[in-house]
Amino acid sequence: MTKSTKKSDTGNPDVSAFSAAMIAGHPVASKLWLDIMAESTRFVSERLQEDLEGQQALLRCKKPVEVVQLQSELFRKAIEQYTAEAHRLFDIMNDAAGESLKEATSKMSRAYDDVPL
Repeated sequence: MTKSTKKSDTGNPDVSAFSAAMIAGHPVASKLWLDIMAESTRFVSERLQEDLEGQQALLRCKKPVEVVQLQSELFRKAIEQYTAEAHRLFDIMNDAAGESLKEATSKMSRAYDDVPL
């Protein structure tokens, strides 16, 4: 008896169709997701590059004092960058929340000052 090498597609949703449905149904959520992924990718690639440069600088150190000074500078810079990145991601999410609130408010809603007395 030979075994079939053909794999069944049951249980594996089409990712592209799912993505298209999500974008069509929730454009604000999909834009938020894309913005967060783009920002995260940018940040991670920059941090990896800086980590590599930091390791190279550590290998060039001749004295233990240089290592300690360089490490403290690298840690300080990393903390600043991670803090700034957290603020950027918060701003992205805050903007998306504002956009979704704009979409949620009805164009037919009345203002407080237009109610007849």
